[in-house]
Amino acid sequence: MPPPADIVKVAIEWPGANAQLIEMDQKRPLSSIIREVCDGWSLSGSEQFALRYADGPQLYITEQSRGDIKNGTILRLAISPARAARQLLERIQSHGIDARLEALKELAKLSADPTFAAEFINMEGIGTLARLVESGTHFGEMLAFTLTAFLELMDHGIVSWDLISLSFIKQIAGYVNQPMVDVSILQRSLAILESMVLNSHSLYHRVAQEITVGQLIGHLSNQEIQTYAIALINALFLKAPEDRRQEMASTLAQKHLRSIILNHVIRGNRPIKAEMAHQLYVLQVLTFNLLEERMMTKMDPNDQTQRDIIFELRRIAFDAENDPTGTEKRKAMYTKDYKMLGFTNHVNPAMDFTQTPPGMLALDNMLYLAKVHQDTYIRIVLENSSREDKHECPFGRCAIELTRMLCEILQVGELPNEGCNDYHPMFFTHDRAWEEFFCVCIQLLNKTWKEMRATAEDFNKVMQVVREQITRALAMKPSSLDQLKNKLRGLNYSEILRLRQSERMSQDDFQSPPIIELRERIQPEILELIKQQRLNRLCEGSCFRKLGNRRRQEKFWFCRLSLNHKVLHYGDLDESPQGEVPFELLSDKIPVSDIKSVVTGKDCPHMKEKSALKQNKEVLELAFSVLYDPDETLNFVAPNKYEYCIWTDGLCALLGREMGSDLTRSDLDTLISMEMKLRLLDLENITIPEAPPPVPKEPSSYNFTYNYS
Repeated sequence: MPPPADIVKVAIEWPGANAQLIEMDQKRPLSSIIREVCDGWSLSGSEQFALRYADGPQLYITEQSRGDIKNGTILRLAISPARAARQLLERIQSHGIDARLEALKELAKLSADPTFAAEFINMEGIGTLARLVESGTHFGEMLAFTLTAFLELMDHGIVSWDLISLSFIKQIAGYVNQPMVDVSILQRSLAILESMVLNSHSLYHRVAQEITVGQLIGHLSNQEIQTYAIALINALFLKAPEDRRQEMASTLAQKHLRSIILNHVIRGNRPIKAEMAHQLYVLQVLTFNLLEERMMTKMDPNDQTQRDIIFELRRIAFDAENDPTGTEKRKAMYTKDYKMLGFTNHVNPAMDFTQTPPGMLALDNMLYLAKVHQDTYIRIVLENSSREDKHECPFGRCAIELTRMLCEILQVGELPNEGCNDYHPMFFTHDRAWEEFFCVCIQLLNKTWKEMRATAEDFNKVMQVVREQITRALAMKPSSLDQLKNKLRGLNYSEILRLRQSERMSQDDFQSPPIIELRERIQPEILELIKQQRLNRLCEGSCFRKLGNRRRQEKFWFCRLSLNHKVLHYGDLDESPQGEVPFELLSDKIPVSDIKSVVTGKDCPHMKEKSALKQNKEVLELAFSVLYDPDETLNFVAPNKYEYCIWTDGLCALLGREMGSDLTRSDLDTLISMEMKLRLLDLENITIPEAPPPVPKEPSSYNFTYNYS
């Protein structure tokens, strides 16, 4: 008979004594259980003791967290959080250097525990650590442990960052600005400054006064602190007032940030980890967001400076040196030229730029093409303006719509998504990457228009094809603009049609009754095959990031299914694993029989709790939770859409429920199509009787007999 749900069997350790094996009644007060354990070892003053986990982060157990204890957990009797905080506070203020170092080392470890942190902070512990830093007398390991403890304590959100003193900021900034500082101190200093900037508007201004972009860029050559330096640059960029962002972008360009990142990070000799990929993505988003102002600026038809840009486009295209002197003649000629340039409004093309997006950004792109790639611009305009077969590609209209499309694809104006790593290396290969990207895509559009032999009525169809060409090429992650051109050359209109047909065949297949019958016969075995693949992947396991961790010390946890499919094993990791994690390293587990359901998206408990992430659509789409007895949850945020589908499908298969992700539907269609094609190739008997004599105005009839045993 299974034990009651409120009873968990645990082992409790105490140094120098045999472990106690007890049945912990979760209905009893924790203080009563600790008193009983202390009595077992003849320890007095049970109120001075607490229970902690023996493995993993070794967190303290409280009345609020005791529900996480599982059968077979190993616990450890330890001094209470209040007593530990008091002792450490006394030791870090002692005169003995060795004792102080050991105390700071232990403090750095314990500060990650929220229960201990609350006690230590209540004793003015953060102020003590801040004074130790401000004194400037700590160096090396002692300083590194001090900064680690400070950062961990502040990360709990108990104390406001606004309380940090200016002298503390100056001291931390000084470590960043010094040429020869230990790497561990630099990492923590950069992480502290980043947290200051992200969590306090007033501290942003103070940090910005103490730290220059040039100093941060100088750290990018050191692979140990690259991620921290870029993270602080991003934080300063993100929190800068709008009027300062363009100025900061100009400074970054002058300091050659892009080329330094390209050479020392993207093309460096180390693989790019998830956190670095995220920071590159954030930098890419923030850089493109500088275009938002122009994207949302309407053209003023009465602004002569803006109108002069349109005149310049006309002049470059048609090189009209001998304009007619008469006003009417000039107006008539301009109208004709604007029509050949492909504007919708031939009389006043400024009106074409009054819609936002893309606003003035489209005109900026066109002028860049005309001036920097003049031959290409003239060729596109002239070869279309000279056509008289209604197949001309309207350059102006296309450039405006293409700019709008690129803004949508690259999400110009949207804030970065937490946990997203979708950066494109090619955007770091050119100082004017956006404009060059536009120039490549406008040539693609012109080429696709000709391949489709399109007319004005086909405009939207052409734009749909071009969008597909661009998104497919971007998904291949080209490393340079030249590589993008090569990818796009391979994605011509014929190839897009072929891909569409192939995908349609995979989705729809043939609709004749024998084929439908064959499909229905194959589907159960294919579904079983997919189910086994999903369960096998769960047995291999996956690594997940701790949600909401803004600092560069990445925290991970790993989860995998037991080989007999009866238990989910999980546990925290210090770093992202390379390959499979053994079961013995995963300290926690959930019996599959205890799992009640799997929920996704906004139904997940951790998505309801994380108010800051409510607007983060991407995180919401990757979230899922396992609900298990009695009323517990195991919360996940998948690293990508593929892992999300694998895990949600696998868990549904484990519970005997339908696998309904897009990935399963896609795999099912693909595998069924492949199996059908193989079987149809092996048809043993296809009889085609002779056609009867033709009957006027009626088609001949053929009878096909399929034998697909």
